[in-house]
Amino acid sequence: MEWTVCAGLAAGLLIAVVTAPVGVSGAVFLLPVHLSVFGVPSPAITPTNLLFNVVAGPGALWRYRRDGALRGPLARRLTAGTLPGVVLGAAIRVYALPGPGVFRLLIAALLLPLGLWLCARTLAPARDRPLSAAEPSPVVLTTLAVGVGVVGGIYGIGGGSLLGPILAARGLPMARVAPAALAATFATSVVGAAAYVALSLASSGDVAPDWWLGLACGLGGLVGGYLGARLQPHLPDRALRLLLGTLATAIGALYATQAL
Repeated sequence: MEWTVCAGLAAGLLIAVVTAPVGVSGAVFLLPVHLSVFGVPSPAITPTNLLFNVVAGPGALWRYRRDGALRGPLARRLTAGTLPGVVLGAAIRVYALPGPGVFRLLIAALLLPLGLWLCARTLAPARDRPLSAAEPSPVVLTTLAVGVGVVGGIYGIGGGSLLGPILAARGLPMARVAPAALAATFATSVVGAAAYVALSLASSGDVAPDWWLGLACGLGGLVGGYLGARLQPHLPDRALRLLLGTLATAIGALYATQAL
């Protein structure tokens, strides 16, 4: 138990420090650690990841709020769409995708394109990138957020980790995308974690989160997320994006190999 708590604290802190500056809670990279290192059973691994987001999220969000980065309608629109989606995703995860083989394949299907996209966008010449892009209409943004919320509820990442890259691809600056994506991740993780707890009452399987591990990782992420958000203006965005893309691609390829 002591080893698990200490390792969870360290993993949550280190991952959040790296991922918070680009609007990713860190759960997208913590999930494989839960699966392979701590051996969290499926589907309990998903609510454990959501619990990490709930505990870790306020650290980065508080710092971004102090800097005024949470102003504007973007965070509210993302949250309004992802909240209903994450509940549906939780139900799908429990009743339709319980097997570890399917789960590993889903991890690969999400992480591989995300990682390759991040690497390609980072290595592309700056002149090939759009300098700006119009924000999607409220209807398009809400529809997109619902779909991402469903995937986030299944995967245990809250949805913001997928919305962030999509919005960044349209040319929206990371200074706007990162705080809004983290806000949506936090809100949907609260609802998603509650949905899994409710579903665990009507299910005989491993549906409830691993409370000790989720809280330990979350406390580490709370500190790491604050530090990452504080360091964002001083960190090279290009290097962070390339690091995230490389990690996502490597983890996705690993789980694709295991699943197939």
